[in-house]
Amino acid sequence: MKLIVSILLLLSGVYMKAQKVFETKNINQADIKVLVVDNSYQADLKVYKVTNSTMADVNRGKWFFTNQAVTASKRIYFTSSAYNADLKIYYVNYESLAGWVNKEKKSLFN
Repeated sequence: MKLIVSILLLLSGVYMKAQKVFETKNINQADIKVLVVDNSYQADLKVYKVTNSTMADVNRGKWFFTNQAVTASKRIYFTSSAYNADLKIYYVNYESLAGWVNKEKKSLFN
């Protein structure tokens, strides 16, 4: 019985790591400060916005924007300054193009 409970807890933790993000308007509440760039070559991460939370992928650039901070894996603040940004993203139109460009920044979502 303990083994089954342990496995269920472990599996639920895997699903909680999906990239569900919440946009905060307060920089002090943010886990990550994000700058949206104009060109893909400037980005650390290419992001594809998904319309359903089940489509969000575990740290692969598929983001679902949630309306509740408590359901998000990360709270992000969009900044207009590259100097203040922890992460630079570029929105892509196709799911297959999403992913990390700068893998050193991947740890921001762990």
